Amino acid sequence: MGDKEQFVRFDWAMKRLLRDKANYVVLEGLITTLLGKKITIKKLLESESNQDSDDDKQNRVDLLAEDESGALYLIEVQNETEFAYFQRMLFGASKLVTEYINRGQGYENIRKVYSINIVYFNLGQGKDIVYHGKTEFRGMHDGDILQLSPFQKQKFDADVVSDLYPEYYILKANDFNRWSRMPLEQWIYVLSTGDIPDDADAPGLSEAREKLRLARMTKAELDSYYRHLDNVVILRDNIETAKNEGWLEGKAKGRAEGRAEGEFEKAKSIARSLKQMGMSDSDISKATGLSIEEIAAL
Repeated sequence: MGDKEQFVRFDWAMKRLLRDKANYVVLEGLITTLLGKKITIKKLLESESNQDSDDDKQNRVDLLAEDESGALYLIEVQNETEFAYFQRMLFGASKLVTEYINRGQGYENIRKVYSINIVYFNLGQGKDIVYHGKTEFRGMHDGDILQLSPFQKQKFDADVVSDLYPEYYILKANDFNRWSRMPLEQWIYVLSTGDIPDDADAPGLSEAREKLRLARMTKAELDSYYRHLDNVVILRDNIETAKNEGWLEGKAKGRAEGRAEGEFEKAKSIARSLKQMGMSDSDISKATGLSIEEIAAL
């Protein structure tokens, strides 16, 4: 029996391979499976939160797509814990709402936004692997849900009020290794393990088997991919080491009144490592508890 087929991680594929129009079908398959309706990506877009470079070593990946109806899809991968991630989801979706409407346009021109978040850490508390969030207005007395008028339904081409607001999907891809015949669970399995079984039949996965094969990568692509894997491992190791040493927990309790010199030095040491990896000062501050000024002074 030959060696088992290997595939690149989805987060790296989003940064490189899936930005090619010929590979849109993979992303379309993921979004179609999530939404339960067929979507076709018209093009990829750039926003201020959707920047990328060959030297990017941060633990975040953004990809912004537009479908044929004009709806926007912000797809983000997060490899490491971020305690304010819920708020960042809100910020990202809200920013798109304002970025993609021209001054002077009426509010009826606001785009539909889908925020799709693939997280490799335990976000919040919950037993499921996929969560869907949307906006509804529920009566405080009778509990009824506020509906669109017939005119609004026709004008906005929408069925319910929540169709007009951003929707959020959280895919918890850490440690899910149970293969399933359910399309959505197949996708979570692939995101979690990087393996695409021969009998994968969820939308986009048969194409992913071909387009994400490690064997079809060029040498330059392989070099970039292995650097990415090294960076992910180093980042996780640095933050995990900090957690194990207990200083992260300790600084939350005692920093306002002053902290031990030893804890401060550990924080600075880890901050230097993260800075060398190209991590932004704001993300380093969140990970270490150091202020922006303290990080800038390193």
